[in-house]
Amino acid sequence: MLNPANPTDFLRIARTAIPVSASVTAILLAIGLYGAFFVAPPDYQQGETIRIMYLHVPSAWLAMFIYTVMTVSAFGTLVFRHPLADAAQKAAAPLGAGFTFICLVTGSLWGKPMWGTWWTWDARLTSELVLLFLYLGVIGLYHAIEDRRQAARAAGFLALVGVVNLPIVHFSVNWWNTLHQGETVRLLGPSKIVPSMLWPLLIMALATHLWFFGSLLARSRVNLLELEGGKQWVRAVVLGDTTTAGTKHG
Repeated sequence: MLNPANPTDFLRIARTAIPVSASVTAILLAIGLYGAFFVAPPDYQQGETIRIMYLHVPSAWLAMFIYTVMTVSAFGTLVFRHPLADAAQKAAAPLGAGFTFICLVTGSLWGKPMWGTWWTWDARLTSELVLLFLYLGVIGLYHAIEDRRQAARAAGFLALVGVVNLPIVHFSVNWWNTLHQGETVRLLGPSKIVPSMLWPLLIMALATHLWFFGSLLARSRVNLLELEGGKQWVRAVVLGDTTTAGTKHG
């Protein structure tokens, strides 16, 4: 039975899972975009600008989710010094930064017609910007420190310290009086959104999360090969000699 925590097995799993993830993501994105632009009605107050939601909200959810994944990987790097945790941590940071940036840009585009300004130092917006800076800090440490393992430990420490920002991002609309609207989609309890708007949003969220997992696998695979590239088991896996790979790594 394959063990995803085993680097040898991970490389085999990733080789199969990446194309499957890409295919399913493409199908879900097509369904979600169709629902967002052709099925979901315009909002009675916001009109057609509500359609920004179908990119903005999944990006906001992913920005926090990816940071959680990166933090778990950072814990594995610092405590267990696992090469796969190091590879996943480094892979997640640029993806999280990208979705956080998309969240901020789409939020600005949405905020201009609703609030009359591109930016305000609202609690939610400010904490989201801090999240982007944390991602950029992790990426910067990987590039600033030449020794890969020292860079991973430094980046992991920053990621763990920065996790305190996640509850601030999530609960900021409840803790402070902000311009940003409150929670409309709930995992527990009824959502404050009509079903014709809700299902395209959830499909888009699922599609973007699947895209993230596929990208994380692909980038982690590359990082792991670079980190462990000189070892015999890696050469065996790359060449497809699974028997030798399992023997050498074990």
